[in-house]
Amino acid sequence: MGMVDQIPIWRPLLTLVLAAAVIMGSPGPSTMSVTAVGAAFGFRRSIRYLCGLVSGTIAVLLAVATGVVSLLLSAPDLAPVLLAASAAYILYLAFRIATAPSLSRHDRTIAAPSFAGGFLLAVANPKAYVAIAAVFAATTLVADAALDAALKTAVLGLMIVAIHLAWLMAGTSFARVFHDPASARIANIVFAAILVATAAIAFMP
Repeated sequence: MGMVDQIPIWRPLLTLVLAAAVIMGSPGPSTMSVTAVGAAFGFRRSIRYLCGLVSGTIAVLLAVATGVVSLLLSAPDLAPVLLAASAAYILYLAFRIATAPSLSRHDRTIAAPSFAGGFLLAVANPKAYVAIAAVFAATTLVADAALDAALKTAVLGLMIVAIHLAWLMAGTSFARVFHDPASARIANIVFAAILVATAAIAFMP
């Protein structure tokens, strides 16, 4: 019987959840973007963007779990392309957030960020691959490799949903304070600036 079999599964499971909460749940381009979108467009209008981020991040998780990420990271010309695409969309998203009307005066003709936009940001963020790979490799739940990968994928998938939903709710809760158009504009600009600054820090080599 191996060492992993002798350890109660709840211990490595707790370690995995805590690591995911700290590393994957910390402020970054994905989490800050969904917070900013929630603050600027409200909870209901941000759902599509949230689903795009979650789907894209789960796609990254599956790439890590199946070993595809190793092939992606081994391509030296791919990371700069992903970085440029992610940076361009973050700047566009920051502009959309900064210029969005207050929640009390939303113009429905102004479209909220889309599912495709959230998916693009998630899969075009090179740091996401590294962070998820680090969490995935840090803990072993069971001795069987295939079952271990499946269990970790399921747990981390649920964590991805919970983390992004929590950040979205934080943004929408904060935005409810700012019904005055002037204060809402300031809040949106601050959120947009935080998004750009967080992305710049995350993309630093």
